[in-house]
Amino acid sequence: MVDATLAPVVRPPLVRESATAGDLLALLRSGRASTRADLRTVTGLSRTAVVARVNALTEAGLLRLGAELASTGGRPPGSLVFNTDAGVVLAVAIGRSRSQVAVFDLGGTELASSAVEHEIGAGPDDVMPGVADHLSSLLERDLPPVLGIGASLPGVVDDGRGVSVDTPVMAGWDGVPLAPYLEKVADAPLFLANDADAMARSEYLGHAATMPDLLVVKASTGIGLGVLADGRLVSGSRGGAGDLGHTKVPEAAGRPCRCGDVGCLETIAAGWALVARLREEGRTVDHIRDLVAQALSGDPEAKQLLRESGRQVGELLAVAINLLNPQAVVLGGDMAAAYDVYAAGVREAVYARASALATRELQFLPATYGDRAGLVGCAALALDAVLSPSAIDARLARALG
Repeated sequence: MVDATLAPVVRPPLVRESATAGDLLALLRSGRASTRADLRTVTGLSRTAVVARVNALTEAGLLRLGAELASTGGRPPGSLVFNTDAGVVLAVAIGRSRSQVAVFDLGGTELASSAVEHEIGAGPDDVMPGVADHLSSLLERDLPPVLGIGASLPGVVDDGRGVSVDTPVMAGWDGVPLAPYLEKVADAPLFLANDADAMARSEYLGHAATMPDLLVVKASTGIGLGVLADGRLVSGSRGGAGDLGHTKVPEAAGRPCRCGDVGCLETIAAGWALVARLREEGRTVDHIRDLVAQALSGDPEAKQLLRESGRQVGELLAVAINLLNPQAVVLGGDMAAAYDVYAAGVREAVYARASALATRELQFLPATYGDRAGLVGCAALALDAVLSPSAIDARLARALG
């Protein structure tokens, strides 16, 4: 198990006299406050109002009294500490041939994880029962209640309905609600994201902690792009932002894509296309991970295919770099496991095509969490939702009702 400690970006509320208990918890989680006195100073709330809100959070198990801080005179104030053991969230990163599942505490520390192998192209009725069984086995240990489930799928998703709306890599998933498959695991809300966006979320405590403007490339069976602008995920009006793989490129003209169209970047640069090319040559490969393993062992053809894929992605990525002027490009996914080879191709094309201004200080970096990035991003998705001020206030209201 990898220690993927995660603290998703906590955006403190605007300071206002009507700050709620949920707002106060966000201030404590963000580090802007650590005592009752800090909360009064930041929010302008009265001592009585702060005490009432803190008591509600403490009674709900969300806060506990920490070590005493150094006194500036009078009685030492007790620090207020977010109780990360008050609940857990589940993370489910669904892929074409393998899905990953994990349990995280409220501080974002991974407590347990597992992987579920399934047939390529399997539908939700074949995949989701196995996912549910693995999650249930992870929860057999003595754990606090599950507050939320974060999940990701390739393609475009509708988070409001909890369904895929355009997943060409996995036929049969579009329009199928995923929450019912997980009802037996936990009575908790499901939050759904595109897999590239989930990977981008995983960088909140990674590269985005110091560089809020990032392009996060997921190069695996398919090709996707997550965009972080000023630390915020850009998903677009219908969740389709970053669909790099299905942009038309001249080199792919006439090539049929798995999305049903022709001429997409994926037909010459995605993992499925590279695997198909090797199979036509009689090579034994079942998945892009096999090709990557061959490249890492020194196979010259595998290395050349990965570098060329990186170059083709970089040519299109250069346009996004000119438009968005990121501080760094983060490379993740199965192909990025051979980072030096793949990144070399991306750099070559980006420096050749992007402007000098956009590339002057541009960095290329591996994904912080490697092949765990999807899981960490799913956990971040769930934690952001269940620990938002509005969610906390609703939870406290239900407890009183």
